[in-house]
Amino acid sequence: MPYFDAASAAPLHPVARQALLASLDEGWADPARLYREGRRARLLLDAAREAAAEAVGCRPDELVFTPSGTRAVHAGISGALAGRRRVGNRLVVSAVEHSSVLHAGEALASAGGTVTEVPVGRSGAVDADAFTAALAVAGTALACLQSANHEVGTEQPVAEIAEACRAASVPLLVDAAQSLGWGPAPEGWSLLTASAHKWGGPAGVGLLAVRKGVRFASQGPSDERESGRAPGFENLPAIVAAAASLRAVRAEAAAEGARLRGLVDRIRARVPELVPDVEVVGDPVRRLPHLVTFSCLYVDGETLLSELDREGFSVSSGSSCTSSTLTPSHVLRAMGVLSEGNVRVSLPSGTTEEDVDRFLAVLPGVVATVRERLGASGAVVSAPAPSGSLVVDSLGKRCPIPVIELAKVIGDVPVGGTVTVLSDDAAARLDIPAWCEMRGQAYVGEETSAAGGTAYVVRRTS
Repeated sequence: MPYFDAASAAPLHPVARQALLASLDEGWADPARLYREGRRARLLLDAAREAAAEAVGCRPDELVFTPSGTRAVHAGISGALAGRRRVGNRLVVSAVEHSSVLHAGEALASAGGTVTEVPVGRSGAVDADAFTAALAVAGTALACLQSANHEVGTEQPVAEIAEACRAASVPLLVDAAQSLGWGPAPEGWSLLTASAHKWGGPAGVGLLAVRKGVRFASQGPSDERESGRAPGFENLPAIVAAAASLRAVRAEAAAEGARLRGLVDRIRARVPELVPDVEVVGDPVRRLPHLVTFSCLYVDGETLLSELDREGFSVSSGSSCTSSTLTPSHVLRAMGVLSEGNVRVSLPSGTTEEDVDRFLAVLPGVVATVRERLGASGAVVSAPAPSGSLVVDSLGKRCPIPVIELAKVIGDVPVGGTVTVLSDDAAARLDIPAWCEMRGQAYVGEETSAAGGTAYVVRRTS
């Protein structure tokens, strides 16, 4: 069964498995103790730290291991903000950061701080000029930027932003969770975080690197372990496995990255040819080698993923119907692209051409089946009626139904006429403008509806 969700968690690398099993026998003791077993454990911990620091590009004494990547992000942000509290309490982030960064921003805002989200374009890349301008505002204590996006794979202009941060004397925290297995982050960062299960290490190990000279004050109770930045007994077997697997995947990265990039290029090219009304999102060039995301009109994301799972493919989605919050992905929303019917394919190392070819063979039939089930097989109507405007009542219906109903009636108004869609689903605010972009129609705007929900107005242009 092909597993195509490496961006969530990569399969355990064989080197990680070997190191984990070996260190369970050798690394069970307390590395803080001076007796023989403790010294043996300390040697393993020090070796793991040196290997991880080499991969990150920092000194071993600048890096600590945390219980997760999320914990590393939270500790890094809170510690950097506390260390620079005399400067101010303002945090600058991109609008597409991982939720762990955004949650840390929410905690800052609730404590009286300020968070500025810098917008991104339709490719998912942050606007460097806008980020630089945000850094210039007085009281900015910290900036955060991911090295590459976890949902669409777009690489961010880290080097350019790092230079802007240096000029503004603002430390930069880089979330390298998605990219560290493929190579080091660009130079210029002040703090860096990562998570082992993203590169084929075991879950439950994160990395936090803080450059010497960066003002940092750890928050919360601490102890003598991990420089006081990650209290508690280290999970030494998992740490050893994480460091060993990071070194192993780095050794394979150039060859395997080039091979997977070719497979992803094939998916990016073939999906729009095989499936009508599809938008491939993310930067086509400046991207992670193993990840591609596309969105299908007139498709329910949860049903699509379930049907692909039935066919033997494990993929993920940013559609609101596949999340516990029932709100669209903040990444897709910030990019202004379609959220419903969204599929993220992230290939793990070892994925074969046969796996990709079978996925491409199965996908068109799966999408067609879901569309037919939703009554969207004949979504686009071409015969215009004399009426200059129509109102579609989709209140109480979740996307993609409002978009399907819009598509069915757009041909019933003349060119220049309008269709107003009433919807109380938050996803419609993203998906109706995205549909207009994909179908070449004009999105006029939205207004509050007296009938409830929001009225979205679309003008027919062709």
